[in-house]
Amino acid sequence: MGRRERFSRLSSWYGPARPSFSGGNEAVLLRGGDQLFPLLAERIACATNEVWLATYILFHDSAGKQLVEQLRAAAARGVRVRVVVDGFGSRASIAWLREALAGSGVALAVFRPIDRWWSWLQPGQLRRLHQKLCVIDGEHAFVGGINIVDDRIDINHGASELPRLDFAVMLRGPVVLPVAQSARAVWTRAWLGRDFGEELLAMMRSPEPVRRMRRLLRGLRMPQGKGAAQRWQDLPPVCAAFVLRDNLRQRSTIEHAYVEAIQLAQRSVDLITPYFYPGSSFRRALRAAARRGVRVRLLLQGKPDYRIAAMAARALYAELLGYGVEIYEYMPAYLHAKVAVVDGYWATVGSSNIDPLSLLLNLEANVIVLDQGFAAALQAEFDAALRDSLQVQRSSDRGLRAVLRRGLVAWIAYVYLRVAGATGRY
Repeated sequence: MGRRERFSRLSSWYGPARPSFSGGNEAVLLRGGDQLFPLLAERIACATNEVWLATYILFHDSAGKQLVEQLRAAAARGVRVRVVVDGFGSRASIAWLREALAGSGVALAVFRPIDRWWSWLQPGQLRRLHQKLCVIDGEHAFVGGINIVDDRIDINHGASELPRLDFAVMLRGPVVLPVAQSARAVWTRAWLGRDFGEELLAMMRSPEPVRRMRRLLRGLRMPQGKGAAQRWQDLPPVCAAFVLRDNLRQRSTIEHAYVEAIQLAQRSVDLITPYFYPGSSFRRALRAAARRGVRVRLLLQGKPDYRIAAMAARALYAELLGYGVEIYEYMPAYLHAKVAVVDGYWATVGSSNIDPLSLLLNLEANVIVLDQGFAAALQAEFDAALRDSLQVQRSSDRGLRAVLRRGLVAWIAYVYLRVAGATGRY
């Protein structure tokens, strides 16, 4: 059975929320802001109708200031521009953003703002907007892991000589529609969180309140996967699906897509993520793949930006190495990419880490591409990064200290998830 036919079985066991693939798309892999930002600026400069931007971080450095000027210019020529940023990720820049966009026609929404200390006491504040999306005129979409901040600046650690390793994808074709729907929905939810009372008052005064309510509900709705099975082999290339993680019907869509692709792997699984602390089903899939002879390689942080995240990942090293999983740590710079390639055909790029925050709490967005050409481009990037990495050898740290470390990490994750409102086993 060929790779295309084998991966056509993807998502056959999902519930209603599952990846919905379309054919006839264009997918262009972009490495870092050095490739993303100029292309994003070019498309915004050509916008004639609307621009939707959703991002975790929009920082007030040169990259952020240039983008804001481009958005202001688009709004000045009559383009509808809507921007939503996360209240925690962009907290250092929100005051600047509001001032920079005041009177420009650009509508800024802040997702779960943290403007007072008691904001942390509100339900759901640990569930953040972690997506990185931009849609221009419903024709071009950008999906990935790249925030609006210079690749050589880390907000917590300062400047670095080399850029972060990170990726995004520029999309055209039918797959752009659900990306646009998602960007509109998250902006609308954040905007109504700010002035929901005013919206309700305007709706009640409207001569057509029912129609206005329907429009409002459509704006709040995230895209959903189709329920009917599809014959992927009949779709024209490039096949792609936009997949979400939200806290409604698509809580596990991204994780299930990963796990199923790993379960179908026959030759190779190559995965990059900065934050790695997967749940039991994900670890079982990795172990089973390695046991049946699949080459499983994980590229993780060698230069940690958060000590607890590195501690969590390293707590799992001995277990995975014992089953034959290869683990590498990226050394030249900070690693921020969240990508994977399976059997040189299934590939994903997006915002979702393989940790509890991304898999159980945050709003995340990935694109899955079934295409040899795209997968080959991503595989080449993986192999190049691997050459600058150090392979982790089998650890002799298997005593009481290792057990205590793993127990501490598990307890911290458990407490954090319960405080955030997540239930069930991980």
